[in-house]
Amino acid sequence: MALYSCLFFAFLLFTCSLLVCDCLKVDGKESRSFDSFKVGSLAPSTTCYSPKGFNHSGLRVVHRHGPCSPFGGGRASHRQILHEDQARVNLIHSRISKSTQKLQPQSTSLPANLGIPFSTSNYIVTVGFGTPKKDMTVAFDTGSDLTFIQCKPCAVKCYNQKEPIFDPSQSTSFVNISCYSVECTLLSTATGNPSSCDYSSTCEYSIGYADGSTSAGIFGKETLTLTSTDVIQNFQFGCGQDNDGLFGETAGLLGLGRGPISIVSQTVGDYCQVFSYCLPSSSSSEGYLTFGTEAISPGVNFTSLVTNPNAPSFYFLELIGISVGGSDIGIPPSTFSSPGTIIDSGTVITRLQPDAYSALKSAFQKGMSNYTMAPAYELFDTCYNFTGLDTVSVPTIKLRFSGGVDVDMTIYGIFFVVSQSQVCLAFAGNKNPESISIIGNRQQRTVAVVYDVAGGRIGFGANGCN
Repeated sequence: MALYSCLFFAFLLFTCSLLVCDCLKVDGKESRSFDSFKVGSLAPSTTCYSPKGFNHSGLRVVHRHGPCSPFGGGRASHRQILHEDQARVNLIHSRISKSTQKLQPQSTSLPANLGIPFSTSNYIVTVGFGTPKKDMTVAFDTGSDLTFIQCKPCAVKCYNQKEPIFDPSQSTSFVNISCYSVECTLLSTATGNPSSCDYSSTCEYSIGYADGSTSAGIFGKETLTLTSTDVIQNFQFGCGQDNDGLFGETAGLLGLGRGPISIVSQTVGDYCQVFSYCLPSSSSSEGYLTFGTEAISPGVNFTSLVTNPNAPSFYFLELIGISVGGSDIGIPPSTFSSPGTIIDSGTVITRLQPDAYSALKSAFQKGMSNYTMAPAYELFDTCYNFTGLDTVSVPTIKLRFSGGVDVDMTIYGIFFVVSQSQVCLAFAGNKNPESISIIGNRQQRTVAVVYDVAGGRIGFGANGCN
């Protein structure tokens, strides 16, 4: 027994040498105020690895610009990533009226009007289309409803993609959708454009994205294979014959929005409108995307989804506060409640109300007063020079949601690393106080995010990728 006690104590000492935590009491509970980390751990790796204990049955999620990507891991520049991210944020803000109605508990999904920049959807999965199954690597996006892939014969134009372009004529399960069908009438709610008919009365779609990317073609039904045990018959999707833009080498897009033709709504009978993902800690690691109630684990805590009639396809939730270093930054919940907050898989950097960001920045800078600041970079105004440092102690950041749900940011969600001499706080403020706040994917890294749309709730679990 003594040996086991000594080993356990040695393990604790070893653990603390890697991650040192200072604690304080909040409402009778211990809350971390600072975390220490090795500066070298922020450097991107050139090799792909799976998190310890990772053995998930869902779809494998990777960053399309990292070494885990099937596209070879070519990296976009920091400026390109941030400029494309700002374009996405600008479009989301423009989609939502400044005179936002008071948010109410989530009820029914309403039509969506999309067109978000495609190039910002940086996380990809591989799914199968057709019979026999042909694997296609697609980006996934909670801000879009329509799923589409490129299809032969590419009547007008197709861009270069990694896998062979899907040929519906070689699939025994492909079916055209009639332009007189209910499915075709719903199409405009996802694309923002009216559907049309070809000479054979087949439904046609067209969608344009804010970055100039476009896709148009046939709206059809096909067998969609997610995993060996998750096969969806008669899945409605766009079979693109005219495609152009910033799609990278992906075959298309998997739409995870709340609209009526998203995969979430189409599979309500199979998966009860429940899906979950964990975005990896870095571009050199793996996460997952899975569908169904099995995605709900005991360690997930839920807050309510809310509905904004002006943007019914987005996932709104109630952000009520933020703490830095274990202390609340003093922003009242009303600051966030109007016009509201969404969580989005495609936005990179979290955007906050100006007053909330100012308070967050001030509290963080106070906690980092022992470190040398670096010049601002693009939208980041709080950056540090960690050159020559081995270990850095950083104030913890916690996002607080309604229902008593707190989400702790990992170090990967706190910093955006330009270089070791320019490590920036990975949050930004909206210019307009009437613009919505957006929880971006940088702050979702390593967190299990569970969307229970039918249940009107969204959940968060720590260490979700393990």
